[in-house]
Amino acid sequence: MPVMSDEKSTVDSHPGGEHSRAGTAADLSGQTESHLACEAYERRSKASEPAYIGVAKTLLADDKGLLAVDESPGTCNQRFAVFGIAQSEAARRAYRELILTAPGLVDSIGGVILHDETLHQSTKWGQAFVEVLREAGIVTGVKVDIGAKDLAMHPGEKITEGLDGLRERLNTYFRVGARFAKWRAVITIGHGLPSRASIEANAHALGRYAALCQEAGLVPVVEPEVLMEGHHSLTTCLEVTEQVLLAVFIQLDHQDVRLDGMILKPNMVLAGLDCPQQLSAEEIADVTVDCLRRTVPAAVPGIAFLSGGQPAKLASQRLSTMNRRSRSRLPWALGFSFARAIQQPALEIWRGNDANVLPAQQALLHRARCNRDACRGTYEIASDQQ
Repeated sequence: MPVMSDEKSTVDSHPGGEHSRAGTAADLSGQTESHLACEAYERRSKASEPAYIGVAKTLLADDKGLLAVDESPGTCNQRFAVFGIAQSEAARRAYRELILTAPGLVDSIGGVILHDETLHQSTKWGQAFVEVLREAGIVTGVKVDIGAKDLAMHPGEKITEGLDGLRERLNTYFRVGARFAKWRAVITIGHGLPSRASIEANAHALGRYAALCQEAGLVPVVEPEVLMEGHHSLTTCLEVTEQVLLAVFIQLDHQDVRLDGMILKPNMVLAGLDCPQQLSAEEIADVTVDCLRRTVPAAVPGIAFLSGGQPAKLASQRLSTMNRRSRSRLPWALGFSFARAIQQPALEIWRGNDANVLPAQQALLHRARCNRDACRGTYEIASDQQ
């Protein structure tokens, strides 16, 4: 028939003829096989990806933050003494129970950092605190450094210790139920300080700690804190913070730490507590964000600011201002990892009295909610009447 003849003529006269059709079918088959191979590779990659990568993404997800409940017994006792609370293991356990069993804590908190003592404690009805957090949907973390000691040959500067035996301790913490850890380095600003030796020594320790965490299946929270104490200006704090963060990420790279499996816990860029020129929340927000954009790789899933002794409401206001002004253009989440800035009002209400547990928990939850609002950029200090 003419139509069939025309089709045959067209096929035969087309460059390649029937070979072209065969080639097209082969190409489609090859593309399908390639696509299936890619899907299989992605499935294998996801299956083999370390679990801590997912945990790192979870900790600051949904505008939540971290609650630090990791004060040493000595520090906790000092705070208890101010309010006449018994300085004992039993009192510390009761206070931790108040915090960890607060109803609805999970609405604002993605992870809680515990001290070694608290990690092994239980409620008065015998349930391990780790299990309390797991049932609530909150990830358990643990502080693993053993404190800052004097840095040899550098008066006025500190080096954080705790690397000896850390591998074994991390493996134990993982078995107990911890899924992330925290290590704090402290950097002092002063006359001729910090020294390069202090910055490099602390950055190196943070890098080694982070690598050991990931080896054990834990997310490392990396905390290089430039201290607020001093007369220094915001500009000086900015310069030091940039130097410290650059040194830390160089060491993390040297130790082959996966940046998508860690959380950074830095200081905000602030003038020293004794500096006569204190800037506005907007100025602090812009300088801090610009500093982080120059120093923190985009692969890091989240940045959880320490409060560093800032007044609770002021810390929330500064975090909220950062998110309100910059959130849409940042590659990482900006959140919080606060201790006193969330706990202090609850401690002042509780004062060791069981009758005050409920109002103390309400104060704790209020501050946690304020900081979740800050992560959304919606917190306003003028509206915070508690």
